[in-house]
Amino acid sequence: MIEHHGQSRTGIQRPTTPRSVVALVDAASSVERRLVGTWLADNGLAAYVEGSTTPVTQLDLDAGAIATRLVGRRDDPLVVPVRVVWLPGERDGVRRTTFADLALFTNPRKPNRLAQRKLRESADRHLVLTGQPALLSELRANNPEAAALFGNAGTAEPFARAIARAAVVALERAERAVIGDRYKVPRLVAEEILDSPEFLRRLELIADRTGATPHEVHRRAEKGLNELVAAQSRLVSDLFTQAMRPVHASTWKVDTDVSGLTPLRDLNRRYPLVFLPSHRSYVDAFVLGDVLARNDFPPNHVIGGANLSFWPMGPIARRTGTVFIRRSFGDDEVYKAVVEEYFAYLLAKRFNMEWYFEGGRTRTGKLRPPRYGLLNYLAAAVRAERVEDVMLVPVSITYERLNELGAIATEQSGGKKKPEGLTWLARYVRSQQHSAGHVYVRFGTALSARERLTAHGDPLTAPPTIIPLHSADRTPHTPPAEDTAELDDQDVLELERKAVQRLAFEVAVGINTVTPISVNALATLALLGVERALTLGEVRTVLAPVLGYIEKRALPCGELSALRDEQGLAVVLEQLSLAKVVTIYRGGLQPVYSIEAGAHLEAAFYRNSAVHWFVSRAVLELAILAGIGSDSDQLDTGWHEAFRLRDLLKFEFFFPERTEFAEQMTAEMLLIDPEWHNHTRRDTRGADILGKLTESGFVMAHRVVRSFFDAQLVVAERLAARDPADAIDRKRFTEECVAVGKQMLLQQRLHSPESVSTELFTSAMKLADNHGLLEVVADDGADESEAAVAEVAHRRAELIRRRVEFADQLRTISVRITQAATLDPSNLRPR
Repeated sequence: MIEHHGQSRTGIQRPTTPRSVVALVDAASSVERRLVGTWLADNGLAAYVEGSTTPVTQLDLDAGAIATRLVGRRDDPLVVPVRVVWLPGERDGVRRTTFADLALFTNPRKPNRLAQRKLRESADRHLVLTGQPALLSELRANNPEAAALFGNAGTAEPFARAIARAAVVALERAERAVIGDRYKVPRLVAEEILDSPEFLRRLELIADRTGATPHEVHRRAEKGLNELVAAQSRLVSDLFTQAMRPVHASTWKVDTDVSGLTPLRDLNRRYPLVFLPSHRSYVDAFVLGDVLARNDFPPNHVIGGANLSFWPMGPIARRTGTVFIRRSFGDDEVYKAVVEEYFAYLLAKRFNMEWYFEGGRTRTGKLRPPRYGLLNYLAAAVRAERVEDVMLVPVSITYERLNELGAIATEQSGGKKKPEGLTWLARYVRSQQHSAGHVYVRFGTALSARERLTAHGDPLTAPPTIIPLHSADRTPHTPPAEDTAELDDQDVLELERKAVQRLAFEVAVGINTVTPISVNALATLALLGVERALTLGEVRTVLAPVLGYIEKRALPCGELSALRDEQGLAVVLEQLSLAKVVTIYRGGLQPVYSIEAGAHLEAAFYRNSAVHWFVSRAVLELAILAGIGSDSDQLDTGWHEAFRLRDLLKFEFFFPERTEFAEQMTAEMLLIDPEWHNHTRRDTRGADILGKLTESGFVMAHRVVRSFFDAQLVVAERLAARDPADAIDRKRFTEECVAVGKQMLLQQRLHSPESVSTELFTSAMKLADNHGLLEVVADDGADESEAAVAEVAHRRAELIRRRVEFADQLRTISVRITQAATLDPSNLRPR
């Protein structure tokens, strides 16, 4: 309920007038006390008080006063929290704190006493409001354990603190109805968690298990919470938003599909939302935060890495909702318990959250494989019934151009990442002063965590153990339907892990599904697929059939109309030239365009933002070439090759299950040959399929997947040349692949510098590990029998054979990709 100077705007109505009322007054100054007192004297509680017959008691909203004068009352008074709310002056129809307000050395939302004396005569700058009331009996029912402590002749403090917290929460909700949901901030978080009987019991168990004293465990938990909890400030949020907006206002034009926000707003009235955006830039959180604030969403609690907690960004970010979590917990059970409890608390209180589930910014431009740690905590909260449900929101943030790509490319080619700090921040702000076109923000369909976990076989029972934050990556698959009552703890934990992995997969697919194709993605896609410079007309010729393909599939896209005429296309290429991604030679008869020397990684970054839309087409092309070149059944060979390529690329792209993948392949074939279903196996479903592929006007294999297979080939050849007895240090092995990859590039065994990438080599190593090729076969000398020695020798020979065979397979794929490139009309030399 909100009331303003005796004019009641009542949000709830009670059926009967209570016999007595207690007004819990949240006042920080004598001015606020007088304003509340005057309001009460003017019958401000008219909605609850019948004339003058119902007595009203005023108490400070303080645990001590509540413990002394309210907790022990034998009647059942109605408890009504009351507060004075101060409002900034209205500017252009918006009440928001500005830097100009700071010139008065006061916060207009919390003015000092001198300012309050001046503002109390301005009716539009303050109001008295009430939070939702509750009977004392209802408060006892809502806090049974704390009330029981007092009822058993114990202390009144826990129950009094619970009443105080409930009053503050009620006032915060009432205040948001006035100032907007974007100012939803949590209060008294650490205090409430440390008062939780369940959490205290968990700390006692940790103390018993570790041998530490309960006092020491409690002290460490309190320290962890104070380090973890985001102390949000409405003042800092207002000022930080205004400070950061100009930094990027001249850089990007934000393009948001606001239609995706309407269903989210409806869901948010019942469930907490967890926004899971793609992570391409440090600016992602600012862009998304600004979009949500402009649409009056409450601020997200953004889970961030400790690398960004440096001064002054760290303290500011914490006051705008950033939660900095330690990157490594080790065996610190107390900190793990604190993180899990804080996580569940935020969800239970319906605070929205945000994190970048890829575990860091993409270095290649495409979505990285997900990390499961924080999703495990979310699932644990759902299983433990701490929250009814959580809605996961896939978010795509796509930039036409990024001014920080140079540093990303340097890291990809083996350079060291520069640590974040004041110098880094100054460079970053300076780099954002160059125009970079559009940034597209798109919201995918929200996923019910409870529904999707259940669908993927999660038994949704309370976890038998504390789930570690960083769990090992596993290839996700749908778990079998089993009777979980007959499973032991390890089996249940395995089902839970698989369900979380499948959920993460769905989120990634949701992001990709709404990611639009930008003009720069297509322009770089065209130029990366040729080994010569193209005229403007030739670039248009390359793009025309691709634009037709995009239309047929109704793929999401940016302003691609700019690519259909020469003037618009010339502007796009000029902008890429200014970004030093494209070079333009103007000394001849007409300008010709090509990728800037040394800028292939940057160009690939733009292309890769949309590359997932063309992977199925690229796989089909290679499958067609495999089938045509086979001496056996060409159709069977083609299907076998398609599934093999899907397996080889599973750590790079998010492929659907086999049945849906097969449907995708068939749909792609029908785009090439609409009569495909009418062909018989006898005529190989169209002997001229290669001609139809060429007639389609474009070939994608060499443009889309060559760099990934080339990187896999580097890793495969280094493994084939390695002694099976040698242990593999992954960091050093990656450095070796970078060095050898550069040599292979100079020898023209690799086709582009984008293949020499630490990110691609890391994924290739995951693939090799998945195929058992990182195994080490060493003779420990424990058994020197002839049979044991022969067994070791056999295992080594077998590992060498499999490594060599893996490299041979990739060489064969490389040959087919080269063949695909020769079929591409854009690679035909002009006469």
